[in-house]
Amino acid sequence: MKSPLSSSSSSSMGVLRKPRLSPYLFTLLTFIVFITILYGEDFICIFGQLEPIPGRAISRPVWGVDLGLVKKREKLAFAIGKSEEKCDVFKGRWVRDELTRPLYEESECPYIQPQLTCQEHGRPDTEYQKWRWQPHGCDLPSFNATLMLETLRGKRMMFVGDSLNRGQYVSMICLLHRLIPEHAKSMKSYNNDALTVFRAKDYNASIEFYWAPFLLESNSDNAVVHRVSDRIVRRGSINKHGKHWKSVDILVFNTYLWWMTGLDIKILKGSFEDEEKEIIEVSAEDAYRMAMRSMLRWVRKNMDRKKTRVFFTSMSPTHGKGIEWAGESGENCYNQTTIIEDPNYWDSNSRKSIMKVIAEEFSKSKFPITFLNITQLSSYRKDAHTSIYKKQWSPLTAEQLANPVSYADCVHWCLPGLQDTWNELLFSKLFYP
Repeated sequence: MKSPLSSSSSSSMGVLRKPRLSPYLFTLLTFIVFITILYGEDFICIFGQLEPIPGRAISRPVWGVDLGLVKKREKLAFAIGKSEEKCDVFKGRWVRDELTRPLYEESECPYIQPQLTCQEHGRPDTEYQKWRWQPHGCDLPSFNATLMLETLRGKRMMFVGDSLNRGQYVSMICLLHRLIPEHAKSMKSYNNDALTVFRAKDYNASIEFYWAPFLLESNSDNAVVHRVSDRIVRRGSINKHGKHWKSVDILVFNTYLWWMTGLDIKILKGSFEDEEKEIIEVSAEDAYRMAMRSMLRWVRKNMDRKKTRVFFTSMSPTHGKGIEWAGESGENCYNQTTIIEDPNYWDSNSRKSIMKVIAEEFSKSKFPITFLNITQLSSYRKDAHTSIYKKQWSPLTAEQLANPVSYADCVHWCLPGLQDTWNELLFSKLFYP
């Protein structure tokens, strides 16, 4: 005989039984938890712009399919976010910006060399400081000095190349140094000024510049006395300088101007110490290709793609011929206060054959090199050169004083100014590649 409670008990159990979780909802929740655990740190860095955990590189996802399997997401050092789709930050236009420019004042940065302090040397206008680069269809991320310094904690950043790269190096220091107390920063030079080191002591970080105008060993390697008319470059000699670049976390190369002599380049086989020197002459393009291959080979052998980043800054344009921008014959960058607005303008000294060499050699590289293509955007800025407003290393003659065009420097750039934009582009590619 059944218990009188059997029926009601069965009914009660049916009421109290826990509802089953929908398999679709279970799958969704499982996926969310998995993604949160796997990429939670990335989300924190992207949305909070916090310092990545040391030892772990954070970057864009790289997806692909191989034999039906999804490749593992690679991590690119220092990156915290993705750039906007189909956005080329190197294509755009200059816009006036009275609110945010300049990013610092010349008088506030004691590290600018006297060759670049245009206001101190009498430049009457400041209009060249008030332009901002605006890419087509997107915006550059704002330069975040705090994020940059936190990312450099315990690391080395080095600029390697000629005086134009040194200008970019000084610009970077000017963008950062205000956040560092006076007692916690220093700048010193070593190896007869070949190496300059800015230290942020509280961050255990250094930002450095190494003088190597050809990257390879040359007879122009003296950082102080290097004005040699008969330039010679030693083949296969990148380790002469490269030994000083090892253990660097962020490396920024440039080399171009010193190759452009208008003549073939003299290449030394053997050593500068040899009594009898074997020297051959090759075109600038062939010599430059040799240097690019040496640089890429050195990077591949000495840099860790999981922990380091390597950049290459393209050629910096000059403005020595006013006739090229519809100016007067005999005119140059002297007294220029407006930009070139022709979007198709190209400086004739920026040889496209050299750009072709870079494109061909970089496309073969097994190590990812980030190319900072500053050439076109800088070519519009005939107003931004130091011109006559700089320290003159030799007394000017009466003839020169009577004709300022004759001694105007149309190669280097005033600071603050154009090269701050180069570092904004470097910042964007470092964190949003």
